Amino acid sequence: MAQASFSAAHSFEARPFLGVSRSVLGRAWQDRCTEAERASALAMVQLHGLPDILARVLASRGIGPDDAQAYLAPRVRDLMPDPSTLVAMDEAAARIARAVARREKVAILGDYDVDGACSSALLGLFLARGGVDFVVRIPDRVVDGYGPNLAAIRELHEAGCTLLVTVDCGVASFEPLAEARRLGMDVVVLDHHQAGVELPQAVAVVNPNRQDDLSGLGHLCAAGVVFMALVAVQRALRQAGFWRQTAGGEPDLLADLDLVALATVADVVPLVGLNRAFVQQGLAVMRQRRRPGLTALLDVSGLSGPPEAWHLGFLLGPRINAGGRIGDSALGTTLLMAREPHEAARIATELNTLNAERQVVERLAVEEAVAMAERQLAEGDPPVLVVASPGWHPGVVGLVAARVKERFNRPAFAIALDDRGGGTGSGRSIPGADIGRAVRRMVEEGIAVKGGGHAMAAGVTLGRDGVAAFGERLSAVLAEDVGRAGEGEALGINAALTAGGATPELVAGISRAGPYGAGNPEPVFAFGHHMLTEATVVGANHVRVRLRAGDGASLGGMVFRAADQPLGQALLSLKGQPVHAAGTLALDNWGGRTQVSLRLLDVCKAEAARR
Repeated sequence: MAQASFSAAHSFEARPFLGVSRSVLGRAWQDRCTEAERASALAMVQLHGLPDILARVLASRGIGPDDAQAYLAPRVRDLMPDPSTLVAMDEAAARIARAVARREKVAILGDYDVDGACSSALLGLFLARGGVDFVVRIPDRVVDGYGPNLAAIRELHEAGCTLLVTVDCGVASFEPLAEARRLGMDVVVLDHHQAGVELPQAVAVVNPNRQDDLSGLGHLCAAGVVFMALVAVQRALRQAGFWRQTAGGEPDLLADLDLVALATVADVVPLVGLNRAFVQQGLAVMRQRRRPGLTALLDVSGLSGPPEAWHLGFLLGPRINAGGRIGDSALGTTLLMAREPHEAARIATELNTLNAERQVVERLAVEEAVAMAERQLAEGDPPVLVVASPGWHPGVVGLVAARVKERFNRPAFAIALDDRGGGTGSGRSIPGADIGRAVRRMVEEGIAVKGGGHAMAAGVTLGRDGVAAFGERLSAVLAEDVGRAGEGEALGINAALTAGGATPELVAGISRAGPYGAGNPEPVFAFGHHMLTEATVVGANHVRVRLRAGDGASLGGMVFRAADQPLGQALLSLKGQPVHAAGTLALDNWGGRTQVSLRLLDVCKAEAARR
């Protein structure tokens, strides 16, 4: 089946949609479907009876008539290759299976983010079902830093662990893993971050982004890699007859897809191919509310309806991350492994409180960072924005970088400075500018002490007075990519609708092409010649809007964190005037009613569309 994804490089047709050649954000609106894709959509309608708009969504993603039905019902069993496709997987599975069969004590060392928490929980739950004694170690972001460290390795050795498995980290941990080997511990690395040619000492380094891996699975998050590893371990144990002697028999790995789905969405990896199947099937598992930790987290998040993909990234993910950012880094993993509802509710409540505290810390840091970025842009036009402050908590720099990136639409790094003028930081990027590769290059050139990541997100540690040199070199390395990413930027439109046509049935129908997220963006619809009857600032800098069609039908919506942004300001000034509006659609459940809400992305005054 075709593995389709949508990106800024998609070939739009030149004719502006609704005649919008320059919106308030300076973008042209263009049809996401080419002439050939529209013909393909028509064939899907005729062959499979699909609704026209759903067919257009599929066609715009490169899905043809022959692949449509399989695409709408992705299955992990159909899309996941043999785990042995990954380099060193057989060695990793054999060593972990041996530890299970011999009841060795196993150490799990994971990252402090959602992907690390889910990966650690996945492996820990599997070992528990096999009757294995294990210990989970999640480094403290501030005290320990990212990944394995010498102190942690020695503590795990003293605790009697004979096998160390690193998850969502380890591929760049040369010295700590060499120490583990010196102490007599075997090491298996299950990671997904970009790797250099040299790899750390280990029995096996499983990473689809190591340079000699040709599996084509580089889009997996760490939890996806761990899931594949567990499939391989379970197979090895089955072949050895282990499960016949174990109470309960073989564990149902598909029942753990809720954890894989959460990690996949929260780590912002592309929702294509196997990842899309992970999330769709994982959401189905999560909706059964069988895992006490996630059930408790759903409850404290105030989510009454069934969880959707965006809830994982915007409601659950930030709360799990809050422990690693400003609290106990192990809280997220402990919650996901909790068996008792009462204990799960206690941890979820603590994470919810920490998340509220994190939001306050983040807001103050973002205000300072935005002011710094504006000064940099006023003085020049740097392709990458690097902002730094000694007052920022290291746990929120990734969020600060994300907000700066969203605000100015270019890669951004936020650095929490130490007393030597260096510090630790995190970066977020735009499609087409690979900051993970750029940071690795900075490390190789000696500009950064350590760092790594993937195309859209990366972390870095800088030495004494290293911020200026890092910013200058990073901008030089990424200038061409950032410039190319910004050329000909357009807003792709899937179809035109009216307020009355945006029905719950339509939204439910197009959701079949989801789950939507990175690499598989939500369909965007244009509403032509609608009256903007409401544009009001509400909450934390949001703008509430309402469009009314000529027949009187209306559609409400929201623009988040935009009141002081160009889009928000334009909406406030256009209130009471006819506009062309574009955005995505979502279902909101409120007061027992289901209604459609518009997430507005762009607008243009109707008579100004062709100017």
